[in-house]
Amino acid sequence: METTEHGEPSLQDRIAGRLAMMTKAERKVAEYLRTHTSDAVFATAEQIAAAAGTSDATVVRTAKSLGYAGLLELRHSLTREVVRATRPAPPTGLPGVEGSATAALLAQVFTEAAERLAGTWRLTTEPAFDTAVATLAGAREVLAFGIGPSETVAAYLALRLRRIGRRARVSGATGFRLADDLLELERGDVVVLYSPSRLLAELEIVLDHAAAVGARAVLVSDSLVPVYADRVHVALSAAPSATGSTGESLPSQVLTDALVLGVRAQDEARATERAELLTELRSELSQTGTSRRPRKPTRKESP
Repeated sequence: METTEHGEPSLQDRIAGRLAMMTKAERKVAEYLRTHTSDAVFATAEQIAAAAGTSDATVVRTAKSLGYAGLLELRHSLTREVVRATRPAPPTGLPGVEGSATAALLAQVFTEAAERLAGTWRLTTEPAFDTAVATLAGAREVLAFGIGPSETVAAYLALRLRRIGRRARVSGATGFRLADDLLELERGDVVVLYSPSRLLAELEIVLDHAAAVGARAVLVSDSLVPVYADRVHVALSAAPSATGSTGESLPSQVLTDALVLGVRAQDEARATERAELLTELRSELSQTGTSRRPRKPTRKESP
């Protein structure tokens, strides 16, 4: 667990540990505090309530739910976190930039990236990972879902699964467009949800529909695991960014690489055949406009 210099749990850890026990209104406040920490330092209860779409009384209750004595102690704690997060890291002795702002910047980004990946590794248990791999390997089709930056990782999963011979597609849709992407979901399918920390109405819709049609769900998140653990087949935790210096999807993408390798190991022959076909297709495309030999039919294409 990450702590501040005063030995107290960080806001991220407090939220992750208590989110499942909060009311929906308190979760809105917690989400605002997580994503607007610097703004919240000087904000009143009324201002936070207006930004989060709740009441000032809910803001005070949220502070207490997170383990603070009240809003004042919450703001003092956030101030310490902001100061720590923005303090330049000590120079790392990089050639030519010793003692420079460049050295501090590089140290901050790469140190946090390494810490997040190490933290995600610690959070990933073998039983949960093996279950996730088996779930993906046994899917009729995988629907990878993510909104905003998470859609990029969802698309990455779908692409890599298709390259090893698995049926997969991606959706980053919201509103009515999401309904179209859910139409083909059916029993035997698996939905992989990438959602770092935000409580989105679309997540509820996807989970409800998956349950209704008999599809399984896999969640990859840095703080929503306690909230949705009882609604998914398996959940994998990704360490969050403490400072915002590294992208929210960094550990999720590395987890995705591991999952794809795990699925590939379930059927190496299929993956190898698909890799060979991909190479042939690329070779043909590179010869567009020139004379080329007809490609031999694959096993599936043969009569």
